Amino acid sequence: MKLRAYQVDAFTETVFCGNPAVVVMLESKPDDQTLLKIARENAVPETAYILPEGSGYNLRWFTPDIEMDLCGHATLASAHVLFTEEGFEGDEITFTSLSGELTVKREDGMYLLNFPIREGHKAVLPAEIFDSLNIKPVEVYKSRDFMLVYTKQSEIENLEINRGIFDEININPGGVIVTAPGTDCDFVSRFFTPQATILEDPVTGSAHCTLAPYWSKRLGKTELHARQISERGGTLYLTLTQERVIIKGKAVTFSRSHIYI
Repeated sequence: MKLRAYQVDAFTETVFCGNPAVVVMLESKPDDQTLLKIARENAVPETAYILPEGSGYNLRWFTPDIEMDLCGHATLASAHVLFTEEGFEGDEITFTSLSGELTVKREDGMYLLNFPIREGHKAVLPAEIFDSLNIKPVEVYKSRDFMLVYTKQSEIENLEINRGIFDEININPGGVIVTAPGTDCDFVSRFFTPQATILEDPVTGSAHCTLAPYWSKRLGKTELHARQISERGGTLYLTLTQERVIIKGKAVTFSRSHIYI
């Protein structure tokens, strides 16, 4: 079997920045173990699989370790591939996924992802996470992911995790978001996953399903400018509606290839 594959840097317009994803075009459905093995071989934070389905596409996301229920940057990368590499005609793509129907529009040089809101609720931080942090948060929330709130951007920049302690907890498929007010944007964040091959995710679109409603309420605004301040870094623009969050970003193709299995 010969599969077309593209590596895309998402939430950036510059290669070597943002979050890399491999997008694989399917004509039939391989078994899940094969999909996971391909993701491990790709060794990027997410591999997305696109299978034509009716007038839209089925979309699945795999880390090198597990299948995810929602992934923002690989959805953006998938739409970018369909629009720019695979000849999709139109301005809106519909995906079916484990998180229901997702749409992506292309507008003014950006991609607009229509995602569900995943509002966090006050929570108690497990000891394994608390003890692993060199700087402790002032607030803790939980949706799929834990969200830890800090007072200033420098704390997020200087945060370090003791992985020996951190990896004692298993919260698959979730992770840990850390966030604070930004110095040149509304807020900043980073994202970590315990027991994962890749500890820190460069730019995490799905985390903003939880970040956006929190910062919208705190700042009293529905239009937000966010930056994920990992080493690669990424920029996101967010719009809140009653039940959805529109995540806006750019993407750039890094490579085109084939996978033989």
